[in-house]
Amino acid sequence: MSNNDTICALATAPGGALGIIRISGPLSFSVVSAICSVCFDPVEANTVHFTRLTDGTDVIDEAMVSVFKAPHSYTGEDSVEISCHGSRYILNKVLELLVQHGCRMAGPGEYTQRAYLNGKMDLSQAEAVADLIASTNRATHHMAMSQLRGGISSELANMREQLLKLTSLLELELDFSDHEDLEFADRSELLELAKTIDNHITHLADTFQTGNALKNGIPVAIIGAPNVGKSTLLNALLGEERAIVSDIQGTTRDAIEDTMQLGGISFRFIDTAGIRHTDDQIESLGIERSKAAAQRARIILLMTEPGVPYPDIETRDGQTVIRIENKTSTFQAKYGVGLEALKQQLIAAAPKTSDSDVIITNARHYDALLRAHEALQRVLAGLDMQMSGDLLSEDLRQVLDILAEITGGQITPNEVLGNIFSNLN
Repeated sequence: MSNNDTICALATAPGGALGIIRISGPLSFSVVSAICSVCFDPVEANTVHFTRLTDGTDVIDEAMVSVFKAPHSYTGEDSVEISCHGSRYILNKVLELLVQHGCRMAGPGEYTQRAYLNGKMDLSQAEAVADLIASTNRATHHMAMSQLRGGISSELANMREQLLKLTSLLELELDFSDHEDLEFADRSELLELAKTIDNHITHLADTFQTGNALKNGIPVAIIGAPNVGKSTLLNALLGEERAIVSDIQGTTRDAIEDTMQLGGISFRFIDTAGIRHTDDQIESLGIERSKAAAQRARIILLMTEPGVPYPDIETRDGQTVIRIENKTSTFQAKYGVGLEALKQQLIAAAPKTSDSDVIITNARHYDALLRAHEALQRVLAGLDMQMSGDLLSEDLRQVLDILAEITGGQITPNEVLGNIFSNLN
């Protein structure tokens, strides 16, 4: 693929009343002018025009054409959007004509790739576009919008700016290596900064568990003895007969999962085998899976009924356990009694985020933060051992490079030099 090409693609799902075709690249205006009754070269930027689309002989459709001039467009290039009727014939015909006049069909994600390459967004923001398109609820939409607006980028930029200043001063010391006692970078200041940034990186990495749960559905394990109503509860929550309900003990022998939304948050419910002592080898395997599901879950619905003890399970820090006594006057899963109150408890137990929170949802970002933490630990150890500035500088530069991986940037020699001289005043 070449950035010098002019590309086109359908920007809306086929089958709707309207369809939008997006064109981007140096020939955008001339190509569109060739199939329209209006000439768009020259034309004023950020304007919308009524036109007829034509193949030179017949009118194909009437359309509205929006014009964006570089660099003020999504891709940073000259761009045009054609809004016409959503007929498959019309859309395919318009795309065919655009290709005939010099466009090529865009590859998957190529518009966002061009936006990144043209400096309209960094790599983390480009990844947020995919998350925004895939968002299925309020929580995932909020996290994607925060990342798209530069929430992660801003956090990393602040850390990078502080680290870069001291890295530059450490590297300046190398130019005066014959003066062993000369230090431009205050070691106590570096120690405090490294600790502060390491704590911040650790905090960001810790949000990955929350972000992953909100993105993929908060795991909720329904745990209890056989026949206390676990499958009935799952069906009641989902509003459909998802799990088999039977009076025969041991009916559920494998975990059954399904997802639903409550309060704008996705919950992933896991109905498990009843926990009891059994000699049945297959049922025993299901019980072991039940215990494993309880360990993985963020929320455990621990069920019983009158006269039946709650099962003894191990829990871990960060889990919420909601105890339910089924088949009572206050809760009956079969008839929906107490169900709304339980839903409110689930919403209350979900992770809370605010507009100012930066939540890590991307495994690539999480891995980079862990590696940055390891490099900062080496910096702290080096300071404790009073290591030389060149070795400290190497680890600090590694931290900077790792953080730059997240946004797609890099630390250049000119940037280091600029920081050196700006801090010598």
